[in-house]
Amino acid sequence: METTQNPTEIKEIQEIAISVSATNFSPTIINPDYLKISGVIPQDWQLSREPIASPGSIQLVYQNRISIVGQQNMVTFIENIGTDQVTDLIVTELAKKFIEKLPNADYQFLNFNPKSVIPMKDGGSDAARRYITGTLLAPGSWQDIGKAPMQANLNLSYQLDRCQLNVSINEANIQIPEQPPMPGVLFSGNFNYNVSREDPSMRLTQLHKCIEHWDLDLAVFREMIEQRFLIFSNSIFPASFNMG
Repeated sequence: METTQNPTEIKEIQEIAISVSATNFSPTIINPDYLKISGVIPQDWQLSREPIASPGSIQLVYQNRISIVGQQNMVTFIENIGTDQVTDLIVTELAKKFIEKLPNADYQFLNFNPKSVIPMKDGGSDAARRYITGTLLAPGSWQDIGKAPMQANLNLSYQLDRCQLNVSINEANIQIPEQPPMPGVLFSGNFNYNVSREDPSMRLTQLHKCIEHWDLDLAVFREMIEQRFLIFSNSIFPASFNMG
């Protein structure tokens, strides 16, 4: 992943996405005019560029850095929240309004997808690789195959009380204007909520409840990163690192 950030004191870069899946969704339902007329988005929102369309998808990017992506069977609302402490999200309200306007869709599941890029200011350009291969993975001769250092990413799954949580950990590059790229580690979460197929009348209520769990899900995700992955005494992350 590559992400651009101002050359300030970077501690964390975050993105939140909410994806709603239905068997009868198509990219054509994501139309700027329809979204305004239906009341899903405010009338004063302006696109930052022309819609990006392909045969299987369409992407709308607004001037407030909210993006909406339509694909076959799925619509995703994306918000870049930078390094700020999160108290509310725009995309949660967008997702709720969108679902309310399409009550007869054959909904299947909803995903809450937080992403955090943790910069690694010290340790060199291969700091992210060494963190994954040397801190999260046990050393062994299995890493010493070939003529170049092994590259790795991790995919983990956890069963929570209310949903399944999938987490992937990958190397990232943080692009800073007029400076070399800064290495970082990308933590991507996926809180997967299945929707009841037996009782269609309850789907909208269930979807709304799933969306309202966003603050709990984000707290779980942040706690997992800070308290489970970044606590190693020999970590190459700064000792003063604080996600809050």
